[in-house]
Amino acid sequence: MSLVGKKFPNITVDAISEMGDNLKINIFAEAVNNNKKVLLFWYPKDFTFVCPTELHAFQEALGEFAARNTMVIGASCDTNEVHFAWLNTPKDNGGIEGVTYPILADTNRNLANVLGILDIESTQYNEDLDTMIVTGSNVTYRATYLVDETGKIFHESVNDMPLGRNVAEYLRLIDAYTHVQQKGEVCPANWETGKEAMLATRAGVASYLSN
Repeated sequence: MSLVGKKFPNITVDAISEMGDNLKINIFAEAVNNNKKVLLFWYPKDFTFVCPTELHAFQEALGEFAARNTMVIGASCDTNEVHFAWLNTPKDNGGIEGVTYPILADTNRNLANVLGILDIESTQYNEDLDTMIVTGSNVTYRATYLVDETGKIFHESVNDMPLGRNVAEYLRLIDAYTHVQQKGEVCPANWETGKEAMLATRAGVASYLSN
């Protein structure tokens, strides 16, 4: 079920800073209390393959997000200790040394469960073991959430695990949403900053298409 248009879940999660400080982060509160937008991106696991390319890509664009009054926060179900080990692993050895934004450690999967982004195919009863067996990896897909200054989600997307994200598209979406907030116009297909937007009326779309 889509969460777009709804408030981000008011759940506090363990996290770690680049310096190894243990944090408690609530995405909803971060947005509202700081009057900022938040980009939260989930990745499956530390010490994997596509994941470090994404964490470095978001780091490289951190200034662009900051210029748009947007915080960037990463997340997975790994522990803070594993995050810290990865943060201290050099880039040329597959690590994320140099990443400066905080990373959530949703080890109990409370937030990931509420968001519905875990790779859990099914739960079945095993008679021999007298227990429930969960199939699937029980880690998250590459889910991304954009949250506005009121704590409302204005974008969500979920990629399968082999598919890395395009960071520039999230910058474009933030620009578009900010334009809507400031100008009251809507943004048509392929809109980018500097391009024509339009009024959300029949006359507005007719004028836009005629140009």
